[in-house]
Amino acid sequence: QVQLVESGGGLVQAGGSLRLSCAASGRTFSSYRMGWFRQAPGKEREFVARITGSGGSTVYADSVKGRFTISRDNAKKTVYLQMNSLKPEDTAVYYCAATIRVVTGTDEYDYDSWGQGTQVTVSS
Repeated sequence: QVQLVESGGGLVQAGGSLRLSCAASGRTFSSYRMGWFRQAPGKEREFVARITGSGGSTVYADSVKGRFTISRDNAKKTVYLQMNSLKPEDTAVYYCAATIRVVTGTDEYDYDSWGQGTQVTVSS
C-alpha cells in the first residue's frame, strides 16, 4: 500500500482559494488512481474528485465542478486539489485516497489507502 500525507488546509473567507497537496510514498505512484473526499461534521464522507494514474481522466462531484481542479505530478508523487470560489458548505476534513485497482473511483470503497485528512474551513 502507498502512504499518503495531506497538507494545505486552513481557514479562508468565502470566495477565496486553497490548494491541497497529497504526497505519496512508494515507487509506483503513477500506477495509482487518486481521489479526494471530504467529510463535514455530522455528515457522511463524500466524493470530491478523482484522477487516473496518467492524469488523463478526471471526474468531479457536481457540487465542486467548475470550482475545483484535481491534478497530479507523478515525478513528485503528489496529487493536488485546487479549490477556488470556496463556499461555507465546502467546510470539511479533506482526505486523499489511492487505489491501484481499475475502478470508477467515485466511491470510498474503491480505495485502499487513505491519508489522515486536512481541515478546510470557509468562513462567510
